[in-house]
Amino acid sequence: MNQLIKKYSPYIEAGCDEVGRGCLCGPVVAAAVIIGENFEQNLINDSKKLNFKTRLYLDSYIKDHVVSYAIAELPPSYIDEHNILNASIHAMHGALDKLSIRPEFILVDGNKFHPYNFIPHQCIIKGDSKILAIAAASILAKNYRDLLMTQLHEEFPQYGWNTNFGYATKHHQQALVKHGPTVHHRQSFRLKYE
Repeated sequence: MNQLIKKYSPYIEAGCDEVGRGCLCGPVVAAAVIIGENFEQNLINDSKKLNFKTRLYLDSYIKDHVVSYAIAELPPSYIDEHNILNASIHAMHGALDKLSIRPEFILVDGNKFHPYNFIPHQCIIKGDSKILAIAAASILAKNYRDLLMTQLHEEFPQYGWNTNFGYATKHHQQALVKHGPTVHHRQSFRLKYE
């Protein structure tokens, strides 16, 4: 049975997570989720621990059963200009901006966050395997970004983004050596693998 914490504080909580920080290309994507008192789903966990089929099912379940959710992305150009940490945090801010309900407390996966609209926040290391709302956010963000990278793969099939989703796999590195970077690659990241 799922042991994730459903309620961390007595306030209206938004769980936030991002995906794509370590990728060589594509956007960084963040999601924010507010779950309700009656939300029950024992399959939810850190998105990295779930297979594709389970994540796909949970994506629909989360969207249909939470109080509010939102997804935001920032492109490689923003990452190159502001660095990946700031881009990740600003993507989370973007997701929070799009929620239909204003949270009173923000739960963030990881150990870094910039204050958001004077709302108290708590950073939780490995929060996506501890807090239900953060885990739900991690699933929405990962599914959104994986689908986006699969679509970009159709335009640039030589990089294998339909399986590596932009991470620095051996195949991706070899493709960079042979073909060079695309407009979707992050120029501030190490892209040369001679």
